[in-house]
Amino acid sequence: MMGHVITIAQQKGGSGKTTLAVNLAVAFRRAGLSVALLDTDPQGSLGRWFLTRRQALSEAGMDFSTASAWGVSYECEKLRKANDVVIVDTPPKVDADLRPALREADLVLVPVSASHVDLWATEGVLDLALRERKRALIVLNRMKAGTRLGAEVAEVAAGLEADLAEARLGQRVVYAETLGQGLGALEASGAAARDEVTRLAAEIRARLQG
Repeated sequence: MMGHVITIAQQKGGSGKTTLAVNLAVAFRRAGLSVALLDTDPQGSLGRWFLTRRQALSEAGMDFSTASAWGVSYECEKLRKANDVVIVDTPPKVDADLRPALREADLVLVPVSASHVDLWATEGVLDLALRERKRALIVLNRMKAGTRLGAEVAEVAAGLEADLAEARLGQRVVYAETLGQGLGALEASGAAARDEVTRLAAEIRARLQG
């Protein structure tokens, strides 16, 4: 059975694509799934995290590969044969180069931080996903509980041409700290972050299996 491909895409830089990728990867591994990461962003943040993880733990516990935009299809085909889940991290832009990663996706995740600018930036990604007839799921990231801005962003996001994940990630230092250590929030102290990631991973798995 071929594995599922999750493509993480967002036009705006700094939206938390890599943070989302690594935390889902760790969550899926801890749930017993085999996981592969595919970095198509020239910035290479996902690759740096993977190498840091190998140095810290001796064994990363997951596969890793890189590809240009037009090499995504080949790499996804290869990786999904050997893994339950393939997570694709993409550059912060929306153009023809993003299409191959969207075409391979069983689910497109669009992280949105607590700002209206991030919301505006989702339009291009959602439009491309719609053209490729792919399911898109907006994931609210770096949300501050109880703020008016957070409530406004959540309300507007719910009205976009995509589903809105029930689980969301908060504004927590642990996400940045663990990223720099080659870890995920599930591998650190902090019950709130662990609960957020666990619930989001479970929600995404349910959507992939549904």
